[in-house]
Amino acid sequence: MDLKDTTSEGSLQPSSIQIFANTSTLHGIRHIFVYGPLTIRRMLWAVAFMGSLGLLLVESSERISFYFSYQHVTKVDEVVAHSLVFPAVTVCNLNGFRFSRLTTNDLYHAGELLALLDVNSNIPNPHLADPTVLEALREKADFKHYKPKVFSMREFLERVGHDLKDMMLYCKFKGQECGHQDFTTCIPGHVELAFYLSGREES
Repeated sequence: MDLKDTTSEGSLQPSSIQIFANTSTLHGIRHIFVYGPLTIRRMLWAVAFMGSLGLLLVESSERISFYFSYQHVTKVDEVVAHSLVFPAVTVCNLNGFRFSRLTTNDLYHAGELLALLDVNSNIPNPHLADPTVLEALREKADFKHYKPKVFSMREFLERVGHDLKDMMLYCKFKGQECGHQDFTTCIPGHVELAFYLSGREES
């Protein structure tokens, strides 16, 4: 009697595929591998699952085949322009600011922004700086008896940023020489300075 009961209980143990199906998030599989005998409902779920899987494989193989066929389409529209405005030129200098133009007021307001001072207004990693630069920075960063003044970011960029006159070596447009006076400076919200050539058109 005990042996028969043990055998009956053992036959009710779920198989590994049934455990996987009931813990899986794959849609429909838990309705196929359920406990109990085979039913019409299980067969319909199996047909729907296999049909969806087959459709996925067919569509995926078609897309993969299309990808490896290296299809490409090139379309070019050619337009004749009778007048071309000189394009905007953006000058990006890795040295965003001139250290020699920095003042104590600049460091007081923007020292941390320039990565020259930390949050406590101290010089970070002074052992890595050039001794001459470090001495000048210490003098400018001495805020013990300093009374801060009004700070303007636009005025700061115009004064401390690089001047096009000092950077431009040669300029020629439409066969004519041009210079820094032909450009208008536009200061955006970051370090880069954009210069636009004014009053000249390509014909």
